[in-house]
Amino acid sequence: MKYSKTLKRLVILMITGVLTIGMLTMTAAAATYRRGDQGDKVITIQTKLKNWGYYSGSVDGIYGSATENAIRKFQKKNGLTPDGVTGNATLRALGMSSGDSSNNGDVYLLAKVISAEARGEPYNGQVAVGAVILNRVEHPSFPNSIAGVVYEKGAFTCMVDGQIDQPIADSAFRAARDALNGADPTGGAIYYFNPETATSKWIWSRPLITVIGKHRFCS
Repeated sequence: MKYSKTLKRLVILMITGVLTIGMLTMTAAAATYRRGDQGDKVITIQTKLKNWGYYSGSVDGIYGSATENAIRKFQKKNGLTPDGVTGNATLRALGMSSGDSSNNGDVYLLAKVISAEARGEPYNGQVAVGAVILNRVEHPSFPNSIAGVVYEKGAFTCMVDGQIDQPIADSAFRAARDALNGADPTGGAIYYFNPETATSKWIWSRPLITVIGKHRFCS
């Protein structure tokens, strides 16, 4: 009889544990931030929006109307539903993880830019574009995050002409992961351009490192 009661208690504890883990997993996967929320995540959201010119209020960790309006502007710019709520898609666009791995957001954003900037380029050229972005993250002259580099004003043509909103090629995800794992076919380049379409005279002054596909990669 004692054995039976003990077994029942163990079963109840196991079921409770499974349910708790399931609820925590669902909560993490469905993380959203909206007006009225507070905390470190909101500070990160406000900081990114402020750095990119969408937000001019205080970075106070309080998701108020100013933060909500800034998110709407950001969402419109990035082809997202402008509801002012920072859900999974908006978190990914901000370069913030919406799931368990902090690397997921970086892979998604990096792949998005690689696909937009190097669609049709050889695979090595796609990895090279990702490497340039990561090289900028490490360079003192650029923002110190992938999202900061990507959304820096005037940094990438795809952010201006709308190519960033096109479907992401499967190869771009592989290229993003390879670049994040250290692959750099450019040899340390922090700039690249297509000589057939470049309109900036300044970019031609950058020392050439290598040419991959249609892009010249420079220091």
